[in-house]
Amino acid sequence: MTVAIVGAGLGGLALARVLHINGIDCVVHERDTSRRARDQGSMLDIHSGQRALREAGLIDGFRAIARNEGQDMRLFEPDGTLLLQEDTPDDAGFERPEVDRADLRDLLLDSLPADTVRWGHAFVSADPDPDRDSDRGLLHFADGSSASYDLLVGADGAQSRVRPLLTDARPVHIGQNTVELGIPDIDRTHPDLAARVGRGNYWVLGDGLSLAAQRNGDGRVRIGLSFYNTGEDWFATSGIPFDDPAAARARLIELLPGWDTRHTALIAACDDTVVPRSIRTLPAGLTWPTRPGVTLIGDAAHLMPPVGEGANMALLDGALLGLALAAHPEDVPAAVAEYEHEMFERAGAAARMSTDIQALLTSPDATRKMLAFFQPG
Repeated sequence: MTVAIVGAGLGGLALARVLHINGIDCVVHERDTSRRARDQGSMLDIHSGQRALREAGLIDGFRAIARNEGQDMRLFEPDGTLLLQEDTPDDAGFERPEVDRADLRDLLLDSLPADTVRWGHAFVSADPDPDRDSDRGLLHFADGSSASYDLLVGADGAQSRVRPLLTDARPVHIGQNTVELGIPDIDRTHPDLAARVGRGNYWVLGDGLSLAAQRNGDGRVRIGLSFYNTGEDWFATSGIPFDDPAAARARLIELLPGWDTRHTALIAACDDTVVPRSIRTLPAGLTWPTRPGVTLIGDAAHLMPPVGEGANMALLDGALLGLALAAHPEDVPAAVAEYEHEMFERAGAAARMSTDIQALLTSPDATRKMLAFFQPG
């Protein structure tokens, strides 16, 4: 059995690791030219995904790079009122630690043989291989090369090119547009802001928008400024000049009238990385008829609102598909069917929960509702 994995994200690498320790051949085809080709994003709250890391034999390595203090939470109103402050005890267990996505990806990459990931392989299409047994398929890449496979796994994210082999579903805009910014080396460059943000998460929820600042392990604070109930073309009409970072920061502050200057000071202190992101999701509970030679994991299978479940589901997808293949090494269709049955139920529940949380964020009086969410009863 040869498993071809398209995409070297967390899900694809977790699958490759579990297959590797179970003696099953796999190749990960990744369009990026190297592991450092692009920024890997911010911190991740890893909870249910820890099971995947245990199955992969990497839980000790994970705990060495995880940051328990990253769970700290400060929730504010736009006028500066502090509604909630939760500080993680020094002796807290590893229930929901935060970890840099890049560090977690490196842990997975370093656990694999060096030739497992084939960098610079941009997947284009797949079809039956005319020169081999009819059960096998052939992958085609942008550089003109090809490769055969017994099982094709789409781990290629939101805009998956493997997904159309199984379903016509496409991600749709959910009325959220987010601008990503950041303050590098905040303890040295802005110690006053560093003290205000703290060790973990700093949230401000207003009417139809939010600011989320998050401490990263490398000293950078990543900031996401989200505008809810906005259209897919909102960036074009927002007046934010993304080609002029200084003017873009000034415009973002203008879009926060009445906000306490201690909040807007975070935006003023950001560097010149200003990135617009339109948020899209797949339908919650998406399924498809099982096709033995291809399946999906991670965002390719169940892209959901970005509220803390996506990475966990991707890790679990990879590990559990790997375990199913190890349990049925001579029966790939049975392994795929077993994996998809479990994944549809698990990821569907996570997607529906994420959709509910997203609805809280976009509702009137979102601040009070989120406070009740964090402090039930």
